[in-house]
Amino acid sequence: MISPGNRLLLWTVFWLIPAAALTAFPGSYGPIGWACVAFFCFLVAVDAAMGTRVFDGLSVETSEVVRVSKDRPGELEITFHNSTKRARPLKCGFPWPREIETENDELLTRLPAASETARVTWKFTPRKRGNYRMDRCYLESPSPIGFWNIRRPSVVSSEIRVYPNLLGERRQVAAIFLNRGTFGIHAQRQVGKGRDFEKLREYIPGDSYDEIHWKATAKRGKPVTKIFQIERTQEVYVIVDSSRLSAREMEVPGVEQGEKHVTTLERFITAGLVLGLAAERQGDLFGLMTFSNQTDRFIPAKNGKAHYAHCRDALYTLEPRRVSPDFDEMAAFLRVRLRRRALLVFLTSLDDPVLAEQFNRAMELLSRQHLILVNMLPPPNVKPLFTGNNVSSVDDIYRDLGGHLRWQELRGLEKRLSHHGVDLSLLKNEQMSAQLVSQYLSVKRRQAI
Repeated sequence: MISPGNRLLLWTVFWLIPAAALTAFPGSYGPIGWACVAFFCFLVAVDAAMGTRVFDGLSVETSEVVRVSKDRPGELEITFHNSTKRARPLKCGFPWPREIETENDELLTRLPAASETARVTWKFTPRKRGNYRMDRCYLESPSPIGFWNIRRPSVVSSEIRVYPNLLGERRQVAAIFLNRGTFGIHAQRQVGKGRDFEKLREYIPGDSYDEIHWKATAKRGKPVTKIFQIERTQEVYVIVDSSRLSAREMEVPGVEQGEKHVTTLERFITAGLVLGLAAERQGDLFGLMTFSNQTDRFIPAKNGKAHYAHCRDALYTLEPRRVSPDFDEMAAFLRVRLRRRALLVFLTSLDDPVLAEQFNRAMELLSRQHLILVNMLPPPNVKPLFTGNNVSSVDDIYRDLGGHLRWQELRGLEKRLSHHGVDLSLLKNEQMSAQLVSQYLSVKRRQAI
């Protein structure tokens, strides 16, 4: 593609128009004017023909994968391969997604002489997590004389992975580990003697009768006691519900730049990844499952940085689906795949009475094998009466009454789930990650798994 440059416009004003005016005069001025016009047209045509070769020997290469967190600055590295080693000005543009902000719409650079490669970086800031691919860039360079701007698309292959921003959440988790009283976590003494069998030893006065191994006692003819050790490695699974209710928006706490409102699923993903970091620090195995009307992703519990990166890659592209969750299918899947007792942390929405009853039935069998913690973010205005702001209108009265009734339904669900040994918690949006990690650490101290 070719377009006129500023130099062509200037020459047209200061050369072509005066020369064309000379052709109107009689005598010798006419031929001089026609000669100037012909020379100008010839020069413009030659420059356009030479401009078709301006990109010969030039190719563009970009970073294959760029990893960056949402609302955090990132850089895309661009490498220009100039086999001709000619110095040339160059303008570069990318079709950036609207979710990614850049300081400039175009990148201006100059390829140095006697160099086959030149590298530049383009700074950007993503405002939404997800996977963004760019397969094309657009180059522009002036023709040899400068009358024309020559444009050409170039094929590139670049993938930008925008992960959830865990900076604020990790600060809360750091506060939990360093200052227990800041975010509502309370130190509890470690109780119990462990659940993993270690060895047998001779009976010592004071040992409890339920610790005696009666078969070994019968074989040896003297009392033998079982010794247990405290579990050091446990399996922790975060189970994220990505069905229709997870698409509800809520305000992001403490955000000055970027999105002011995100979906409930966004908060689930952030809290789940933070819990994974806490489990990694405690030496436990961390696993992941996402579901809606079917099981979407399942990652068995492991540990290590590579495994955490695998879990993060499975979550950063997750989006809400316009379907109702199938809790029965989810529970059946877990019963088949998880043979060892584990801590299951559910992040879901149960304020729909029909879905709540389905979830209660699904937990009846699943809770016999695993320890289950259910967490949800209550919808706006779901709270008991006489809490929050004062009532100023009739509409506020009905709003608070409706919120109180829905809150009562959730309390009833909490009692029904407690009959199966399942704990339901209504988390605060601004402290969600901290409360989730607090629950996990409390389970660790009580050796409940």
